[in-house]
Amino acid sequence: MKGFLYLEDGTIYEGKGFGKIGTSIGELVFNTSITGYQEILTDPSYAGQIITMTYPLIGNYGVNSLEGESAKIYAKGFVVKSVSNTPSNYLSEDTVDCMLKKMNVVGVSGLDTRSITKKIRNSGAMKCIISTQELSKSKAEEILIKTSLSENYMEEVSTKQPIHIKGSGHKVVVIDFGVKANIIENLKYRNCDITILPYNTSYEEIEKLNPEGILLSNGPGDPKEVVEAIETVKKIIYKYPTFGICLGHQILALALNGDTYKMKYGHRGGNHGVYDIEKDKAYITSQNHGYAVDGDSIKDKVIITHKNLNDDTIEGMRHKELPVFSVQFHPEGAPGPQDSAYLFDKFISSMKS
Repeated sequence: MKGFLYLEDGTIYEGKGFGKIGTSIGELVFNTSITGYQEILTDPSYAGQIITMTYPLIGNYGVNSLEGESAKIYAKGFVVKSVSNTPSNYLSEDTVDCMLKKMNVVGVSGLDTRSITKKIRNSGAMKCIISTQELSKSKAEEILIKTSLSENYMEEVSTKQPIHIKGSGHKVVVIDFGVKANIIENLKYRNCDITILPYNTSYEEIEKLNPEGILLSNGPGDPKEVVEAIETVKKIIYKYPTFGICLGHQILALALNGDTYKMKYGHRGGNHGVYDIEKDKAYITSQNHGYAVDGDSIKDKVIITHKNLNDDTIEGMRHKELPVFSVQFHPEGAPGPQDSAYLFDKFISSMKS
């Protein structure tokens, strides 16, 4: 089965198809992680995107039922140099090919992922078509011109009903913009009594639960699209200790009347260096975001706590007066493997005090 990638700049890549037989349109991005492809595929933050893996061999340890970050794949496609159909690992239950078939996701292998990555780095993340159904160049161009990509996927990935996970510790409300399972596991590990709420839950509904702290989760898309959540967070921060992760970090900045902007190609991978200014220590972090906080727009309200060691973008901040803080990276992502776990402990401490 042939597979194709049609980019909006007119470039066409041809390889072998795997996963679902079909055609999808999305934003083409790249991830530099060497391992963790199952977690990447099931991360809701990739909704609407077609993921290119820069590491050349994907699937060699298979997939299993333990390591997904959500129950499905929200990404629109998967691009790799080489995919293994003979995985070897004691936890392996299936192949990446079978996983993509079950989840209705199109995959293409045998492509020059180095070339694709260089193109994204030079031109920025771009619209593309991934297909295992051959299209003419003119037809692909027509589809790409007519199709506009949404930047509001929160409704698709967020829980539709409140979910309660009983615990003996602090009562935490998680506002779900596309929360990863391991964030919840980190709260459970700390015995938190957790209530996961839809992204558009009102302040009044949150207040009824009488929480001790609020966690603003990661998620996909443009933070400026979730206007109702921004307005809710404006009220939350003056009553509850608040911790924002990734999209939650950006929404927190907007709630403080700061600004965000779309990056050229974002940060996606498990090897991003971050400097903790207050600890005078550097960490290797897991990241997945295409938007960032404008530091100048927020400097009168917060203290910048973390900076990216590659491009100096804002990676963390805390309010000057309130028990409110956030990070752009994923402290639950464990590339360290436990380097950033202290941030969850900091959140617990903020609720204690």
